[in-house]
Amino acid sequence: MAFLKVAFGFLLTAFVSATLSLAYPGMGFGWGGGGVPGGQFGPPSYGLYPQFYQFSCPQAEDIVMSVLEKAIANEPRMAASLLRLHFHDCFVQGCDASVLLDDSATIVSEKNSLPNRNSIRGFEVIDEIKAKLEEACPQTVSCADILAMAARGSTVLSGGPSWELPLGRRDSKTASLSTSNNNIPPPNSTLQNLITLFQRQGLDEVDLVALSGGHTIGVARCVTFKQRLYNQNGNNLPDETLEKTYYYGLKSVCPSSGGDNNISPLDFGSPVKFDNLYFKLILWGKGLLNSDEVLLTGNVGNTMELVKAYAEDENLFFEQFAKSMIKMGSISPLTGFNGEVRKNCRLVN
Repeated sequence: MAFLKVAFGFLLTAFVSATLSLAYPGMGFGWGGGGVPGGQFGPPSYGLYPQFYQFSCPQAEDIVMSVLEKAIANEPRMAASLLRLHFHDCFVQGCDASVLLDDSATIVSEKNSLPNRNSIRGFEVIDEIKAKLEEACPQTVSCADILAMAARGSTVLSGGPSWELPLGRRDSKTASLSTSNNNIPPPNSTLQNLITLFQRQGLDEVDLVALSGGHTIGVARCVTFKQRLYNQNGNNLPDETLEKTYYYGLKSVCPSSGGDNNISPLDFGSPVKFDNLYFKLILWGKGLLNSDEVLLTGNVGNTMELVKAYAEDENLFFEQFAKSMIKMGSISPLTGFNGEVRKNCRLVN
């Protein structure tokens, strides 16, 4: 009889475990030490890990890449926009897809914050990925994980590094306009300000310089670098660190009044190729934003040495960029029973 009770208890445990796995697809309980953090017989663990959708949605990454390939072939700049979406998500409430939520009765959208207004983009690509994933694996793959996969895919499709991407983030039911305004580094930041804002997220100087290298692709609006051209230090003079011919070229794109939404590439030498030219341009006085330039001239910490090292060795930059992206993508994720998996990335369920 005792034997039957034990056997029944074991079956019940197995049934509950299987039922929970079905109810929360991809949720690893860390039993048996199958590559899931949490130990062999420890309590259930809800860490991020690359095999999260191995059984619940094995085709997830292929679906993401197929949409990205089409979107980026159509508009190469989209790669940078999607990389930026992930960054602007993670720096607010952690990597929880709060940036994707539209205004509603309960949500004040982050899309209207100063760093995002008139510039954040790529939402339609995320919508398309989500629709295809919902078709293949309903309510399984979170919007937060879609952002992380889209950032990596965009890097790869632009010629940059790949990395093994931990997955299992869940989606927030909230957004924070004020945190978006306060936590995302502005383009006119001093170096100390950049270091402080990155440290707030658990990221160090090495992460700061490597992740700034994401500016090897994409563009910036005139309003983000106008101050450097016309009034860098409140004396109606340009930033003296700007190389002269580069400065005159920028002035032609960005007049002293008006033209705020005119765009200029962050890396004019290879604006859609993910490479280390961004760092070389900084050394040559041709970094676009103040926040790029101060990595070289800011006189705090070791950022100058890192800029030089990455300018010299592209592999070193690629390797560190991948590590820092994994680190950034792991900021305060919602896991386990926290948050939800949104059906539509723009709305809470």
